[in-house]
Amino acid sequence: MDLKRIGVLAHPNRPATTPVARRVADSFEAHGFETWTRAEWVERDILSAISESSLIVAIGGDGAMLRAARAAALYNVPVLGINMGYLGFLTEVVNPDEWDKALEQLLNDPDVWIEQRMMIHVEARREDGELCATSDALNDVVLSRGDVTRIIRLPTYIDGHWTTTYNADALIIATATGSTAYALASGGPILPPGLRNILVVPVAPHLSLDRPIILPEGATVRVVIEADTNVQPILAVDGEKMCDLYAGDHISVHASAHTAQFVRLRDRNYFYRSLLNRLEPRVDAPK
Repeated sequence: MDLKRIGVLAHPNRPATTPVARRVADSFEAHGFETWTRAEWVERDILSAISESSLIVAIGGDGAMLRAARAAALYNVPVLGINMGYLGFLTEVVNPDEWDKALEQLLNDPDVWIEQRMMIHVEARREDGELCATSDALNDVVLSRGDVTRIIRLPTYIDGHWTTTYNADALIIATATGSTAYALASGGPILPPGLRNILVVPVAPHLSLDRPIILPEGATVRVVIEADTNVQPILAVDGEKMCDLYAGDHISVHASAHTAQFVRLRDRNYFYRSLLNRLEPRVDAPK
């Protein structure tokens, strides 16, 4: 990798990540690289620094990786994750104790590679066309019922044609990356991260289509909030609430122009073993 300026992001809500971020930055500086660090940050506040960087190191769990990757994707900057979270499925370095070994590999191993992951773009509009929210997502876009324990009716269109009307607790529109997150918990299929597909998965559907739909990269999904809805749906992107939605509003989802990039130190077939280690932690490999 052609490393020049390196950004190191601690987790804003986990103070224990701040000294780790400083140690990581110091180790890069000891090798002659320019670095910058942030202990408290939001995506919009670090875009200028990211635009002048060749690598971002994110410290935390998968949430930190999602936020860092969305910002870095705007400038085609890869992200390397150090796990200090619960699951760490997107991170590459198992824990901070492994950092020195990971740094040596990063600087000297010719087999280090960059993984490309498709993102999706969502726009939410009022009934009159006014834009109320827009964002890229690496995991998923979710329309859910909010605080009211009633199902919501969601007429859904694919490439401009009505497909079905979901009666469900929520509707997930995910990437291959997101197929192992909320979509998986809701009965969706596991997609390898290199696939450039859009996945549509209803959550607890009632007397409506209960099977996931896998769409090609070029598809556009439009979902309408039915006019006579009696609930207050919300739109969330990668687990973060974007806005409330009202009767007649709609969202549109399609492939993003940006691609998330992750630095990988493991073999290119790492995904399946990494996934199954989490799904089947007590199952040993055959001798």
